[in-house]
Amino acid sequence: MTSLNAREDDLPPRLASALASRAVLFLAFWLAISGWEAADLPVGLVAVAGATWTSLALLPAGGARLRLGALTRLAVSFFRGSAVSGFDVARRALRPELDLRPGFVTASLRLPPGNARNAFSALASLMPGTLPVGMEADSLVIHGLDVGQPIARDLAREEALFMRALGDE
Repeated sequence: MTSLNAREDDLPPRLASALASRAVLFLAFWLAISGWEAADLPVGLVAVAGATWTSLALLPAGGARLRLGALTRLAVSFFRGSAVSGFDVARRALRPELDLRPGFVTASLRLPPGNARNAFSALASLMPGTLPVGMEADSLVIHGLDVGQPIARDLAREEALFMRALGDE
């Protein structure tokens, strides 16, 4: 039986799903930042189409499938770690004597080179008190304000959560 919509047969189901879900997310984002004015909708639809096309060009459908539960655990862990680290950095900065032991730590990574590893490095750069400064083979070099802290262990835990969220573990 032939379909009334020939375009439907051309799109693999995963691509169609990615197209629809990304467009809905971009539309929701557009409406959240611009408001619900009907006059703005044509511009919003053009922006959504451009963002969706760019998204599919940069991150094609069929890659990793996000796991919502694991992504939630990653977000909670990230925000908890950010708050704890932020208070620690503030405490160190406000003390009369500097309680710092700066240095470099090398943390082994399980993520293969590519977009996922780059995204994880970007995520790790947002944690207060640490800053990824380079890569060495399968390791991430991190500058820390206190190398006595379990920087490598914490990074390995975050990487495991990140991999679960991407469906890689």
